[in-house]
Amino acid sequence: MNKVSLFLFILVVFGNSCRIRKVPDTFRAVFEENSFEHKWSIKSLNPDLPPDWSSFDFLTFAMKSSTSQRWFLRIFDKQGIRELRMQPVQGTWIRVSIPLKYVKRQNIQGRDVATIAKIQLPAICIGFTNRVGTISQVDSMGVVMYNPIGTPTLEIQDVRLTMKSEDDFLESGPLVDEYGQWIPFERTGIATKEELESDWREEEAVMESDTHQFNYCKYGGYAGTLARATGFFRVEKTDNKWWLVDPDGHLFFSTGSTTMSAWSDTRFEGREKIFKARPPDFTDSRKFGTFDDGKLLGIPGFKSFYSWNLYRRFGDSWYRNWVDLTVNRMENWGLNTIGKWADPDLEYSQRKAYVLFLRGWGIESGIMGMPDIYAEDYLKQVDSAASVQCAPRTYDPWLLGYLIGQEPPWVDRALEVVETVLEGPRTPMQDELRKFLEINDSPDRRRAFIYDTYSRFVDIIHAAIRKHDPNHLILGYGFAGSAPAQVIEASKRSFDIFSFTSFDYVANLNLIQQIYEMTGMPVMIGEFHFGTPGRGIAAGLVQVKSLEERGVAYRHYVENTAPHPAIVGIHWFQWVDQPATGRMDGENYNTGIIDITDRPYIDLVNAMKETN
Repeated sequence: MNKVSLFLFILVVFGNSCRIRKVPDTFRAVFEENSFEHKWSIKSLNPDLPPDWSSFDFLTFAMKSSTSQRWFLRIFDKQGIRELRMQPVQGTWIRVSIPLKYVKRQNIQGRDVATIAKIQLPAICIGFTNRVGTISQVDSMGVVMYNPIGTPTLEIQDVRLTMKSEDDFLESGPLVDEYGQWIPFERTGIATKEELESDWREEEAVMESDTHQFNYCKYGGYAGTLARATGFFRVEKTDNKWWLVDPDGHLFFSTGSTTMSAWSDTRFEGREKIFKARPPDFTDSRKFGTFDDGKLLGIPGFKSFYSWNLYRRFGDSWYRNWVDLTVNRMENWGLNTIGKWADPDLEYSQRKAYVLFLRGWGIESGIMGMPDIYAEDYLKQVDSAASVQCAPRTYDPWLLGYLIGQEPPWVDRALEVVETVLEGPRTPMQDELRKFLEINDSPDRRRAFIYDTYSRFVDIIHAAIRKHDPNHLILGYGFAGSAPAQVIEASKRSFDIFSFTSFDYVANLNLIQQIYEMTGMPVMIGEFHFGTPGRGIAAGLVQVKSLEERGVAYRHYVENTAPHPAIVGIHWFQWVDQPATGRMDGENYNTGIIDITDRPYIDLVNAMKETN
């Protein structure tokens, strides 16, 4: 063998054993203007990419985003555009492996809109859209960002199709400091221990000296009003306007926040390398006393930096002090209601009206949140859940009312629910569905089955709650943005208030009016919010340009919604920012009134005070 041949032999062997690869090219997009899209052919991204992606499990690539603002990934197939919502971490290289099954077909696994619409990967949160279909004739890939703040950049490398996930954080060093703050971004907003302690003292001083007056009575109703007192919250229409009435007979408009908890969990196990410090054991994901389908809630391997910061602020009595501080904040900011998903000790404090979110109806195990109400033991299951959760509250004057569920995904996907039931194993629901369709199997008939099932469901839940607690309001199901007319009509019999979430710059007044005209019922907005990307956290569902604009947007939303004669309450989502590294489903929204270090957002708080 001559020297040239020997050299080539060694090069081939060495290259194969070490898998030497060319340093990948970097493809860069700079997002500008109101809507910006950049598109690459698959051959420019990687000459080895085939047009038929259908036999692969993952689309894998490395990426780095200068912002936490969401963007959309588009895959251009000759049969149509496929799209996913990408919620990136900020300022660090990560590798992402996107499960292509979510590109081919909409996800059907999840109890509510939040859980069915996204998935957390180790280094990114991916949201699903209805732009799905075949990926057998792909010719290009693109990225889109709507209303970019500044001129954010996105870099992509090493685009490949793989059969296994390769998700990972690619840069060395921690990304989250010991206070839960995101490290890889501009200095502004990262607080030191001394700065935190100074801000905590300043807030306490401000609350002590504040002279805002809201003219609230003991329960949070308007002290200068008078209606019939029953000892419990109820609703009443007066002067063509619906109101809540508090136990002492004062008119009450419910203003509050959801998710008022001393825990703000993020997954720690399996991602230890990205955290500068490990939170103590007491910050493990809390197991609340309520249950869903008979199971205590709790997420193993999750930690709460927020709880650790409360310990730093208050010491061993941190949890009790958090309850006291939260009540004081509510009084100072003009909030009179503890919304759904609050810490039990805050609800039990007997110091503020509260909403109780009920569980145990089989929603978790149902198809897209639709439980099998036809199962032989379903009535027994519901009665047991109502007995455990409602009977002990029968005479609690502070309980505003019960919510029976949250954003059911089946509302807009009834035909998919029917298809899934028919394709699945034999169940009591499947038997009932087949009998129902024997008369006529059509899309309208299939939708009718789902709506009829829902009508029976709410009747069953209503009867169980009223059996164990005849005194308190049933606040509805918390629909996501809208509901079909048949669902609204069915709700009229079983609810005292119709609740829904409305994420926009102003509430959906057309829907409110539709509900009001169809039912005559009072209406409650169960969730709304505004956020801005930065500091490693995302904007949430409705984006504004800055922290200052969050306060402006709050006032605009509430003051343009509250005057409607049906509206009796509006609740903000949520109390504390979500962790930069995401909660259980990957959400990492800047939608808190308070940040992860327990410091209020002053512009938002001042806006709340003025509006309230």
